[in-house]
Amino acid sequence: MSAIATYRWRLAPDGLATFRQLRARGLRPGGQDVVAQLERPRRRRGPLVAYLYRVDLALPVRPMTPAKRAALAKANAARRVCPECRRDAGYRIPVSLGMCVPCADAPAQLAS
Repeated sequence: MSAIATYRWRLAPDGLATFRQLRARGLRPGGQDVVAQLERPRRRRGPLVAYLYRVDLALPVRPMTPAKRAALAKANAARRVCPECRRDAGYRIPVSLGMCVPCADAPAQLAS
């Protein structure tokens, strides 16, 4: 396996873009391999790494079909339902809590 080119943050050559930059232009990598990476140094941990793709090989984002839109809406709705009280919380349930905030706070309120 050959090493890929590494550039410092904000110093990548024209014609390369991160996944988010491609998405902002309405593009996707389209199966191409990563051609380079950006590294942003940090003080207490390892560097942040962002992978770069060639813009000229990127393909347009596939359009959202009605079936995809319905499946996505159903998945997002399922993430809003609290497994404890079975109510729609109106927001995505945090994975760290595993339940809506009122249900997570209930044991703390009972202990007081």
